[in-house]
Amino acid sequence: MTNVNTNAGTLNPLFHPAAHYDSPADVLNAEELSAPEKRIILSSWASDMYTVESCPALREIPGMSHAIRLADVLAALRKLDGDNDNDDPPRGGGVPMRLRRPWAAAERRAA
Repeated sequence: MTNVNTNAGTLNPLFHPAAHYDSPADVLNAEELSAPEKRIILSSWASDMYTVESCPALREIPGMSHAIRLADVLAALRKLDGDNDNDDPPRGGGVPMRLRRPWAAAERRAA
C-alpha cells in the first residue's frame, strides 16, 4: 500500500479544491488557475454528487466546513464564461431565408 501525504499545503488544487478555496468567488479570484481549471473546480462543485439531500439548492463539498449555494456556483460559472445577466434577450425570428431560384425570374417574364 502507498503512503499518501494529505497535507493540504502540498495537494494539487485541482484534485482537492476544497482544501484551497472556500467559495466560488475564491476560485474565480485565484490567479494561479487558468479559466479551464476554474471551470473544472466549479463544475465539480455544481455536481449532483454533492447535493445536500434535504436541500438540493445546497452543495456539501468534502473538506469544506460549510455548505455552498448552487446558485453561487452557477453564477461564478456564468461570470467565468463572460455571460452577463443584463444582456438583452436573443433576437427572435426574422424573415426566413428563401432559396434563390435563378429560373424564377425567367418564368415571371415569360408569363
